[in-house]
Amino acid sequence: MGGYPGAVARDPDVIQREIEQTRTELAETVDAITERISPKRAASRFAAAVVTAGSPRRSLRTDRVLLVVGAAAAVAAVFVLRRSR
Repeated sequence: MGGYPGAVARDPDVIQREIEQTRTELAETVDAITERISPKRAASRFAAAVVTAGSPRRSLRTDRVLLVVGAAAAVAAVFVLRRSR
C-alpha cells in the first residue's frame, strides 16, 4: 500500500463525503468573503458610518468630500475585486 508507513486504508465513501463537506464549507466561506468585500456593501457600510459619525452642523462641502471619498472607495473595491479574479 502506498502512502506513509503505518498508513491505514480509508473508506473511499468516507473520503468522498469529507471532500464534499469541505467543498460546501469552502463555498460558504467564499460567498461570505465576496459579500463582505462587495463594492456595493462597502459603500453602504461607509455611508452608514459617515451618517453615524456626521454632525448636523456638517457643511455641504464636507458632504461632497465624503461622497467623493465613498465613490473612490467603491471604485477601488471594484478594481481590486476584478483584478483578483
